Amino acid sequence: MKAFCEECRDYVVYQIKEIERSKEIKGRWINFKEKIAYCSECGNDIFVSELRDENLVEMDNAYRMAEDLITVTEIIDLLKKYDIGKRPMSLLLGWGEITLTRFVNGDIPSKSYSDQLKRLNKSPEFFLELLIANKDKVTENAYKKSFDVTNSLITRVNTCFVETKIDSACNYIISKSIEITPLALQKLLYFTQAFHKTFIGEFLFNEDCEAWIHGPVYREIYFKYKDHGYNPIEDNKKQFECFDLSDNEKEVIDVVINYFGCYSGKILEKMTHIEPPWKETRAGLTDEESSNRIIRKDMIEKYFNQVYDKYKMIHIEDIKDYAEDLFEKINHV
Repeated sequence: MKAFCEECRDYVVYQIKEIERSKEIKGRWINFKEKIAYCSECGNDIFVSELRDENLVEMDNAYRMAEDLITVTEIIDLLKKYDIGKRPMSLLLGWGEITLTRFVNGDIPSKSYSDQLKRLNKSPEFFLELLIANKDKVTENAYKKSFDVTNSLITRVNTCFVETKIDSACNYIISKSIEITPLALQKLLYFTQAFHKTFIGEFLFNEDCEAWIHGPVYREIYFKYKDHGYNPIEDNKKQFECFDLSDNEKEVIDVVINYFGCYSGKILEKMTHIEPPWKETRAGLTDEESSNRIIRKDMIEKYFNQVYDKYKMIHIEDIKDYAEDLFEKINHV
């Protein structure tokens, strides 16, 4: 990567560092990580337009998260989901023709506008009602395309049923993983539960995990997949495409898969072994002694809040540093 350095008066290779920034936007102070480029030769700061754009997006997303507003990416995904254009969607909602275009281009919607879009994203049934009620506001072709896509989406959702949230989480993790063993699945569930509480404010599912010999284990999930032993779960992946999860819930799981799912089940087991919740719950037990002691949720919450503060996390993506640090630690134990 090269850019022009004013100090060196030449195009030079540059490095990138991240620094924490605070900025007031519409009366609210938000924290975000800014990427700064600096010259590898003289250390002088260098302007890189791509980094400027990334920083603006980072700042915008931080503000939207703080205000619970829909993001540009979510709006674009919403339009793709129902196969409808920006202008027709605006008309269906009774907005100005270019309102949604402005939002896609970066304008920040009000809370009421954002909530309407979030509701549409969450409920295909609500969107279909809106589409039918305002059929005369869009072209026949736009109506038919969106009607067919939404009907198919509702049909798929209605034929898909999962009883509990932890089953949804399991299905989603398995469907998104190239290869995953029951051992690795247990640990990804544990990290998902912990970081969902840390970033979203509540646990994803009600089930408690136990401090077994090989780390935190959700008992009912163990018996569901125990026949696979230490082998990957290789059932028909289609059956795992059934889950009931919000976009925020899927985002947390996606990031956990990205930064913890890259390790084997045994590596993840060792990671949980050096964390206080599992260690403290098994206090007084030998390494090979079985236990059904529950790892209390308040212990998980307390520890991962400390992790959040120690690693100065702002966004869920920041768990990457913690995952890498855990990996380094177990290799030096």
